[in-house]
Amino acid sequence: MTLGEKQRLFVRLFADFIIWCYENGYELTDGEAYRPPELAALYASQGRGIANSLHTQRLARDMNLFIGGVYQADSEAHRPLGEKWKSMHELARWGGDFSKPDGNHYSMEHEGVC
Repeated sequence: MTLGEKQRLFVRLFADFIIWCYENGYELTDGEAYRPPELAALYASQGRGIANSLHTQRLARDMNLFIGGVYQADSEAHRPLGEKWKSMHELARWGGDFSKPDGNHYSMEHEGVC
């Protein structure tokens, strides 16, 4: 699958994912989607991410989760969403599974990067 094909699939799956979230009582606001490579490098130098972030490839999105109108900062609050996201495609990855959990991160694996 080419990068472009994967990007288009990611957007389509994410649209379905957002609809599922709202149908199941969750509310979301956008966090970060596209991240320029220079910003990814800066974040990596600060220990806040990786230089080859999938955000730079338009294959990752951070979402802010609200339950009952209350912002959920804990990665575990995202677990039901993460499990749903992972079930939607074999390449779908959730940041809550990372060694340093990042529960609001949803991505699609590309060239071995999650």
